[in-house]
Amino acid sequence: MTIRLLPETTVNRIAAGEVVERPASAIKELVENAIDAGARHVDVVLAGGGIEYIGVTDDGMGMSREDLELCIERHATSKLPDDDDLLRVEFLGFRGEALPSIGAVSRLTISSRARGAAEAWQIAVEAGRKLPARPAALNHGTKVEIRDLFHATPARLKFLKGERTELNQAVDTMRRLAMANPEVGFTLTHDQRVLLRVPPAPGDLFDQRLLARLSALLGADFGENTLPIDAERRNFRLRGFAGVPTYNRGNGQHQYLFVNGRTVRDKLFVGAVRGAYADFLARDRHPVLALFLDAEPEDVDVNVHPAKAEVRFRDAGVVRGLIVGALRNALVAAGHHASTTVGAAALGAIKRETPAFSANPIFAEFNRPLAVPPGFGDGRDQAAFAYGSEPSARVDTAPSAVVPLAAEPQPEARYPLGAARGQLHETYIISQTEDGIVIVDQHAAHERLVYERMKQALTGQGVARQMLLLPEVIELDPAAADQLIDRAHELAELGLAIEAFGPGAVVVREAPALLGDCDIKGLVRDLADDLAELDEALSLKERLEDVCSTMACHGSVRAGRRLTVTEMNALMREMEATPHSGQCNHGRPTYVELKLKDIERLFGRR
Repeated sequence: MTIRLLPETTVNRIAAGEVVERPASAIKELVENAIDAGARHVDVVLAGGGIEYIGVTDDGMGMSREDLELCIERHATSKLPDDDDLLRVEFLGFRGEALPSIGAVSRLTISSRARGAAEAWQIAVEAGRKLPARPAALNHGTKVEIRDLFHATPARLKFLKGERTELNQAVDTMRRLAMANPEVGFTLTHDQRVLLRVPPAPGDLFDQRLLARLSALLGADFGENTLPIDAERRNFRLRGFAGVPTYNRGNGQHQYLFVNGRTVRDKLFVGAVRGAYADFLARDRHPVLALFLDAEPEDVDVNVHPAKAEVRFRDAGVVRGLIVGALRNALVAAGHHASTTVGAAALGAIKRETPAFSANPIFAEFNRPLAVPPGFGDGRDQAAFAYGSEPSARVDTAPSAVVPLAAEPQPEARYPLGAARGQLHETYIISQTEDGIVIVDQHAAHERLVYERMKQALTGQGVARQMLLLPEVIELDPAAADQLIDRAHELAELGLAIEAFGPGAVVVREAPALLGDCDIKGLVRDLADDLAELDEALSLKERLEDVCSTMACHGSVRAGRRLTVTEMNALMREMEATPHSGQCNHGRPTYVELKLKDIERLFGRR
């Protein structure tokens, strides 16, 4: 075989295969060029999902005729410092490959007019063939048009998805670019239909502009259910907004991550976010967040991926620690806060299922006057509805090591979760607040409280144990029993004393005092199942959330347990004082808050 140099057109088409995968890739490159040029507004027009036509117009600094002719040459750029230091990249683009690569696989036209220039110029490239520049009509700025993308490479055109799929990718790309640049206005139009329109975000501070832009793109719920993030470590600064655990999704598509203004999909970021939320969400749920990492250019390498979708850090450990620490600190500061969308979803379900009383003849009987029994309203009826007036009918024996007793509740306005007014189905606590009601799932709430106590005990003097009056013998699969015995010393640190008791059996002599009178057999069997799924190389402390969560579930107030009003109020006061109590160990809400104005709307009072 003879070695030969490839023709320039072929080289450009190969480069296009790396830089321009689909219409969304071309849009990203062109819009980033506009942002680098100082544009305050970028207008994108598409046809046929971007396959037939892409037009990007900006009001940036524009280009002279000389720059216009150079911009379509490979590796021609204005975005590197004079010493060509690739470690000091301060713009979104810098390689000088995007425009020549796009021109190699499409019909490309660029019109531009520099600020202060008397005239505009236009240049065209058709399947890699450059045409001479000529005068054009244009205000200051640049307009780039791409027609028939990949017409010069039919094989690549066949690998594109359908028009709708390509359009969705383009919309997602524009949304991410708009998030990263709140000071810039964006418009996206497809076949004369406006899909995205956001003006420059108002506000003097970055956080104000960012929250306004994110709320405009992701909905008002995002602003109501997220926590501000602002943390620094060494030369890195992390800012943005992260959702409370109960504001979650079924996939990770709603996690927006940026490094120095670039949208990235980086494994380091994803892993750090999952680690920060591991204590609060089930494995199949994902938080909603937008995080922006600012770093010195020499501390991050943006040149490791052709499309700059991945980056590499000089000190990845510092970055991971910054992300995990910032998110966890924000979640701790949130206290018992839960997502407002939980209450909205509950109201929506009520509205969908509420029958039309006035239209249904079955309910006509309710229109008749009520027969009032003698004595009703003179005060004698109140005793029948006073909580605690019949304790033997409502309350079992006081729970042991479950909820500390508290004084009688004070006015509702003093407490975020209000004052208890009753218990439904021996499972849900109904509480009255100053401007609404709160419904608490007693088991889910107490499960989180026990879990947090166990974590606190582990970091302090250790988990207190209580000796079982009668040791509990549990028969298991021999392999499961062996796994438990192998981890007996680690379980002992968590307050559970286990010993071997013949083939396929273990005996429990001590249990964590926090769990009270729990189902020891069920607890041990569930722990055996957890250990079967854990990596043998991991210690139980490294998987603390799994083991403690299992223990907390077995030691919590069960659904079906009757509580006194004092116990209900004590539970809610502890929730208010305990971080993360707005969600259980699996990411589900522990309470739902309904505002009075929303309840009044249900009954037509508003």
